[in-house]
Amino acid sequence: MNTTIAEEYGGLGLSLLEACIIQEEIGFGCTGIATALGGNSLAESPVIIAGSHELKKKYLGRMTEELLVAAYGVTEPSAGSDVASTRTSSRKVGDDYVINGSKMWITNCGHANWFFVFTRSDPDPKCPAAKAFTAFVVDADSPGVTVGRKEWNMGQRASDTRGVTFDEVVVPAANVVGEAGGGFKVAMKCFDKTRPTVGAMSLGLARRALDEATKYSMERKTMGKQIFKHQAVLFMLSEMAMRYELAKLAVWRSCADYDEGRRNTYYASIGKLYGAIAANKNASDSVQVFGGNGYNKEYPVEKLMRDAKIFQIYEGTDQIQKLIIGREHMTKYL
Repeated sequence: MNTTIAEEYGGLGLSLLEACIIQEEIGFGCTGIATALGGNSLAESPVIIAGSHELKKKYLGRMTEELLVAAYGVTEPSAGSDVASTRTSSRKVGDDYVINGSKMWITNCGHANWFFVFTRSDPDPKCPAAKAFTAFVVDADSPGVTVGRKEWNMGQRASDTRGVTFDEVVVPAANVVGEAGGGFKVAMKCFDKTRPTVGAMSLGLARRALDEATKYSMERKTMGKQIFKHQAVLFMLSEMAMRYELAKLAVWRSCADYDEGRRNTYYASIGKLYGAIAANKNASDSVQVFGGNGYNKEYPVEKLMRDAKIFQIYEGTDQIQKLIIGREHMTKYL
């Protein structure tokens, strides 16, 4: 956890590529655990990118001093991919802000020490997104913060996912992340850093599926020979390997661009999208290689298939990634 926090605030100060290599390895073991650990980096990213020195010292510093987790509060019941439709509000009252609203599907929600919270600070629907939202760090023990029950999801059940409600929660102006009204820009900048890490987790699952299928194909025999010696199975393994390697190239390219200070939006979305495709298809093919055993909980691959699906949904759906990729592509010609 906390791999990209600067050494100045007690962190390791690792590059994004280094952080993604770690995330892939954890994802190889369990993407639910990887998501729980990665939830810290997700919440910390906007503070790292846009927070003041004082905010970083206070909230990033504590994350490296003791075992704590933080949560990223952007998604709402009616605002997932459409971040601009956020309804959670904030209003200025004296030197403070007051937050009202609710968030949903928040990783680490039940154990968070603090939340990054994205709010609408200008109620005028005509106000452009670039000026309408303000982001905050909110202490989890603030009066008015109520955490919901743990959601029982299809997969990644090791990750604590819940809803949280903010009822007249008072937050000091010092806890604004970036500038008041500039929250949308902060959130968009974060995606360039966080989507590669999600892509890296999906790489771990894609590789795990390939690994399990390969080992099983060497143990299982049909028609008197190991099943990998049947061309149909060998072709499946080769396609699984190809998807993993190609997805890794895209994720690593996005990391390299980010670490070198280049805009990486295009490759961040490609890596996130193709990583999700590789994870889901490899998990499905792994179940197929296992045959009937793959459909049984006594074997590991049914869990991989359940865990993989969320990669096509969280941190921007596959469809959102395709929109971004298409728009980025067209800017080269327009």
